[in-house]
Amino acid sequence: MTTEELLHWTDDVVFTKTGKRLDSVQTAILEGAWQRLKYEEIARTCHRSKSHVKNIASELWQTISDVLGEDINKMNVRSILERKALSNIYNNNGSQIVGYINSHINICSEKRQDAEDTKERSPFPPDSPQNQSPIIDLTDAPELTSFYDRTSELSTLKQWILQAHTRLITVYGLSGIGKSAIALKLIEQIQTEFDYIIWLSLTNTPTLLSLQTELKQFFGRSPQPPLPTIIDYFRSSRCLVILDDVQNIFSSSQLAGQYLTGYEDYGKFFKQIATSSHQSCLILLSWEKPREITALEALNRPARTLHLKGLGEQAAEIIREKGLADEEKWSDLIAFYQGHPSWLNIIAATIWELFDGSVSLFLADGTDLFLGDLEPLLESHLERLSDSEKKAFYWLASQDDAVDISHAPADSELSRSQLWQAIQSLARRGLVQKMLVGGRSQFQINPVFKEYIQSK
Repeated sequence: MTTEELLHWTDDVVFTKTGKRLDSVQTAILEGAWQRLKYEEIARTCHRSKSHVKNIASELWQTISDVLGEDINKMNVRSILERKALSNIYNNNGSQIVGYINSHINICSEKRQDAEDTKERSPFPPDSPQNQSPIIDLTDAPELTSFYDRTSELSTLKQWILQAHTRLITVYGLSGIGKSAIALKLIEQIQTEFDYIIWLSLTNTPTLLSLQTELKQFFGRSPQPPLPTIIDYFRSSRCLVILDDVQNIFSSSQLAGQYLTGYEDYGKFFKQIATSSHQSCLILLSWEKPREITALEALNRPARTLHLKGLGEQAAEIIREKGLADEEKWSDLIAFYQGHPSWLNIIAATIWELFDGSVSLFLADGTDLFLGDLEPLLESHLERLSDSEKKAFYWLASQDDAVDISHAPADSELSRSQLWQAIQSLARRGLVQKMLVGGRSQFQINPVFKEYIQSK
């Protein structure tokens, strides 16, 4: 069920009860409410005054409240209408067809596992809500416009979730590396294993209480009685929850994974998810790794971390899609930009702008790494670094080769302990790389960031 279909359903319900169809302003108000727009923003889209839109909205919420028998307002209209629509479809068709705004996956009764598979997946009786097709809400998820081969990483995630029953998974990596894309592809492949799937973004830094309230509203869409806590839902059903942009609840200018003031309870929540007994999974998508995750992994708790890196030679598909010339040079281009999909897409546009698609001309110098439009993306990562991380980062950028950090350099502004802690934090951000040289671990800065630092 798309946005248009849900609007059509709402219009039909209102018309059946009142004999009146929704007009263009009412429709714009509903769409705006589902997108969490302010009345002022909705007013601009339909070329009306803010006061006029608010008055129409007040009348609309009252009308829908009367029609549906529930108290409707701007904050809850989306969740209630979706629940009512799904319930209506289920009761009338005998199969649960789940739709969601900005939909990415179509779920229908044909997707259901057979009875034997369902029995193994969930301990509930065949007619319980848990054994219907999953309820999915990907309203907050980005659209999956392209996906490049991540077979190995997908296999790892599926093994962790379906076989190892991992409760808490962190997927971290640089912005634009493909964390959201792999999570969306994962949902496509394992959706029938769950009763509920929801994607929530932390872009607007919701408090934990606000997040838990939204989760309870989502779980409340099923006919089962409401439960007191999120863990109770995780125990009673198989739930898959994806939290995107988790770095937004971490503090800048501090070591990686330290929470903003007032958001420390997220750490306790994540620990509870990992250490409590249940059958569900929480996936965190982030630029950086939460600090407590390492301790949970060390305790052999069901918590795992996947550091998502570049695509390697699979990134050739990006270059092919962009129609660049000189295929014999593609591997050099991929190596220069670390197989990072977003970086390669941006650089491909530059190659067309300056060299009509010729990779050979772009790489003619062979030494200087062109950054151009990548610079704002790189800077957004560096802005988050603590003072000690910056010092360690600049020191690494000045080195020609990977370095052994077992002894602090004589000219370092940091003690050995401070240096180790800073490099550990940089690694949790994906900004430094560890490699074995002569049987010893050595560290080097990401080459693209190194070029950026040296150019400044």
